Amino acid sequence: MNLSAENLGWRVHGHTLLENVSLEVAPGQTFGLIGPNGSGKTTLLRLLAGLSKPKAGRVLLDGKSLARMRQRHIAQSIALVEQQAETTDRIQVRQVVALGRTPFLSALRSWTEEDDAIVDQALVDVDMANMTGRLWHTLSGGERQRVHIARALAQQPKILLLDEPTNHLDIRHQLSILELVRQLPITVIITLHDLNQAMACDRLGIMDGGQLVAAGKPQAVLTSERLQQTFGVQAELLTTANGERLMRFYHA
Repeated sequence: MNLSAENLGWRVHGHTLLENVSLEVAPGQTFGLIGPNGSGKTTLLRLLAGLSKPKAGRVLLDGKSLARMRQRHIAQSIALVEQQAETTDRIQVRQVVALGRTPFLSALRSWTEEDDAIVDQALVDVDMANMTGRLWHTLSGGERQRVHIARALAQQPKILLLDEPTNHLDIRHQLSILELVRQLPITVIITLHDLNQAMACDRLGIMDGGQLVAAGKPQAVLTSERLQQTFGVQAELLTTANGERLMRFYHA
């Protein structure tokens, strides 16, 4: 399934957050979005998910405008994991993950054993199967993040949007979640702060001042000039003994 954006613009109270952003993500590709805080990454993800309607331009899902699609139909193809998603309800972990099945339920299609199996597998995938009965408010920030990722996996989306999914996670769960994402046979758009993690993406887009200033293969866009211009740092590309490429950063 193809997701693309054409000349997207977004303004709030006269302040431009996105300006003339265009991109296309091929089916099955992992596309990373990087950029400084406030560069427009989260705003762009919300537009791509159909949660906000652009002030200019349009988002297309397989050539069809999201603005003309019902949210239920969008949610059957696209799942978004946001950085912050809180609730004051006394809700258990399994109930949160089960919400991922909501777009597929209706008066004609009730809950089935297949839904149970999908929810169970999503909990296993994020290492939360032993906490299904825990109440939401008793979870740590990292545990909540993993539950939200499980909820998105339970949606069985064709396109998964992740906004800083490794926030609040310890290093072990950061690695396991990123490895899980890489193995998913779906299209992924993920925002990241860690540029070394971003290097594992198929393609990268760099946001700066509400604009997409570069897009392409990681090594093509993560140039010394671009890193200094956008992030204000200097970088050195290193190759480890096992052939892995890493970046070391210095103050510009």
